[in-house]
Amino acid sequence: MFRRTIPAALATLAAALLLTAAAPAPASEPVPTVEGWAGADGGTVTGGAGADPASVWTVRTRAELKEALANHGAPTAPKIIRVAVDIDGAEADDGTGRLLGEQDYAPGYDRTRYMACFGPDGAEWSDTRYDDCKQQRQLRQTGSNRQKLQIQLTVPANTTLQGVHGARFLGVFLTVNTGTNIIVRDLQLEAPVDHFTTWSPDDGASGNWNARFDAMAVVTGSRILVEHCTFTDGRHPDSKAPTGFHGEPVQRHDGLLDIEDGSNHITVADSRFTDHDKALLIGSGDSRGDRDRGKLKITFARNWFHDIVQRAPRVRFGQVHVYNNLYTGARPEYALGVGVESAVVSERNVFAYEAGDGAPTVIGAYGGTAFHDEGSWIDGHPAHLDTRAAAVIGAGYTSDTGWDPRRLPGYAYRPRPTAPAVTAYVTHHAGPRR
Repeated sequence: MFRRTIPAALATLAAALLLTAAAPAPASEPVPTVEGWAGADGGTVTGGAGADPASVWTVRTRAELKEALANHGAPTAPKIIRVAVDIDGAEADDGTGRLLGEQDYAPGYDRTRYMACFGPDGAEWSDTRYDDCKQQRQLRQTGSNRQKLQIQLTVPANTTLQGVHGARFLGVFLTVNTGTNIIVRDLQLEAPVDHFTTWSPDDGASGNWNARFDAMAVVTGSRILVEHCTFTDGRHPDSKAPTGFHGEPVQRHDGLLDIEDGSNHITVADSRFTDHDKALLIGSGDSRGDRDRGKLKITFARNWFHDIVQRAPRVRFGQVHVYNNLYTGARPEYALGVGVESAVVSERNVFAYEAGDGAPTVIGAYGGTAFHDEGSWIDGHPAHLDTRAAAVIGAGYTSDTGWDPRRLPGYAYRPRPTAPAVTAYVTHHAGPRR
């Protein structure tokens, strides 16, 4: 699908007005109020505040970043990591700066030969269709595991990870696994290209490619603040992907930011999500209520979603608050996905998509019934999203989500009241500060 970049005039204006990044406050200063779910229920997020001088890092290579995350063998001690330049997840460990590719991970793997083992219509795999089919299957699996080992970098507890001067993570699979009290800010994260994406003939009506790696994934993490970041496909948009079955591009990206497996108390604010298909997935799966039920309390505030096809976000199980976000660009399949047992509260969001036939699809129905909106706008007019949700969800729809952010103890937020105010703020401030 062809997707446009953020209009140059808006990008220039935003760049001119971006805020100066602030260093984390010393431990002696008052603990700042963290808005949304990250600071609710009696908690807060301080990241690496109070770190010893030896645990304040400035990194310029992937190897230095890994060393900083390990933090002298005390990975969960408070630490501040400043990323000074672009870091590529494929950078080899030999100090040469060489970037690893498909053949480094799995010599002899060939996507065309892998596809041939499904037959011309991609309907069914066979190890015996061609002589090397079994080998290609094994190479794909081995290569995928080796690529994961190379590009995955995990952020431990009590960390502030901060970009400097617009630093980028290129093809890094940034993860949080059980970590808590984490701040990620002022970074540009370009989604990894999965060299070993899997074709699934039974996924959907005619099959789908399923990539493995997100730009960032939070698994069983808690008390996390992500702010002033950009998430994008960057140099590798879907429009430049090779052609696969049925003349469609091979999908080499998974999500931009996925949050799952009982993660809780997270705020994502003042960030950009651009040029991507499946952006934000909340929840592990429709059958994973044992892990996610009662958790996945997440706030999305003042983010800019431009040319996002779907999942901005899609929610399962969670109590998710989406407010003062700006949605622009090409019209999506949907923006807000109402999934199984989700309770989504939308508030004063601005939907200003490019012209097209009929009203844009904002609500996607994926097994959930509870959704409520307060005061959002489409093309400058009241959006009436509850009415739209009722039409899309059908029988069982309710605007009673069972919770109200205005009445939660310790839930700090103050939404901007008008569409022009939301648009002006988000276009000026979303994304990394300089």
